[in-house]
Amino acid sequence: MFEKVEPAPPDPILGLGEEFKADPEPAKVNLTVGVYRDGAGETPILDVVRDAEAKLLETVATKSYAPIAGDPGYEAAVQDLVLEDGGPLSAARAEGRAVTVDTAGGTGGLRIAGELLRSTGAATTVWISDPTWENHASVFRAAGLGVSTYPYLDRTSGRLAFGEMFEALEKVPSGDVVLLHGCCHNPTGVDPSPAQWHEIAALLGSRDVVPLVDFAYQGLGRGITEDAESLSILAGSCPEMIVCNSFSKNFGLYNERVGALSVICSEKSVAEAVSSRLKAVIRATWSNPPVHGAHIVTTVLGDPELRSRWEDEVRSMRDRIRSMRRLLVEALEERGVTRDVRYLVEQQGMFAYSGLDVEQARRLRDEFAVYVLDSGRMNVAGITTENLDRLADALAAVWAG
Repeated sequence: MFEKVEPAPPDPILGLGEEFKADPEPAKVNLTVGVYRDGAGETPILDVVRDAEAKLLETVATKSYAPIAGDPGYEAAVQDLVLEDGGPLSAARAEGRAVTVDTAGGTGGLRIAGELLRSTGAATTVWISDPTWENHASVFRAAGLGVSTYPYLDRTSGRLAFGEMFEALEKVPSGDVVLLHGCCHNPTGVDPSPAQWHEIAALLGSRDVVPLVDFAYQGLGRGITEDAESLSILAGSCPEMIVCNSFSKNFGLYNERVGALSVICSEKSVAEAVSSRLKAVIRATWSNPPVHGAHIVTTVLGDPELRSRWEDEVRSMRDRIRSMRRLLVEALEERGVTRDVRYLVEQQGMFAYSGLDVEQARRLRDEFAVYVLDSGRMNVAGITTENLDRLADALAAVWAG
């Protein structure tokens, strides 16, 4: 049966991680995989996570199956964090038009969203930004959906190509889905301004195009509340919306696979039908979700003292990332780099789109043992004061030719 199976190509991100591990250079730098690293280059367990787990050891009495959609307390915690704005999102919740289910990470949420869209029977195409996270197209194609792209980045300036983006979105057919990054765009770090979000929302709403928001980095851009502003703006113009959020980054729960899928519907009866469909899809996928990570999130968000400490820890991560952006730009300017690199400070979140082409990215790896993706994306959270000079030297050399 399996003799004719062709080997799959290596994952463009995780494959580089294996290459990095095999590199014998002791001063090698890994800026590939999207995990937060502290000043020592480690991916820490948050203090509030440790305390929540200690609390759970004393209170959790069973390891029995969770409901198909997940624990109701987790659903409420997610909605309190993601869908509570005192405006259109809050109204959707109050009117019973918001449905949330527990998913196996943000990726699991995207896949379940894809299966939900396919189950409608419509020939739906999902429009993704160019560039976007490498796995987006694979997830939706695996769900049987068509995938198209819209322009997003001005690669010369490193800033948003809003005019080209808006012109392309004007041509998206009604009934299709546009995937947007709620904040901290992956891989570019370039986000629309609030005014641009209003224009995008009005356009999609007027064309009956459904926004699907990948919301994986809440708190790592401008702030926990501020990063959710895009969701509120979209909900103000679009009667239907899908939000996939993750707690991998802002809780550091990478290997717990903690995410959620929320669907905003036009009416309560529609939400009830969507809820039943989501449960059917989940039942045929992972049957019911893992709950330990979800219990951690629920515990932290439901305890005022833990919640306050969590916000402080997220703020510290956000501030460190911003500091590394600033220090990198200063180091490049000290080395006489003539190109405009100020966009690296303007970008938000864990990732920066460096402007490197494929040849330059590979030269970084081959000559300097500095690992970034072929796209030029680098994980700013992987920069430390220890590897900053090596990175700046390598970038300056590559850009100098």
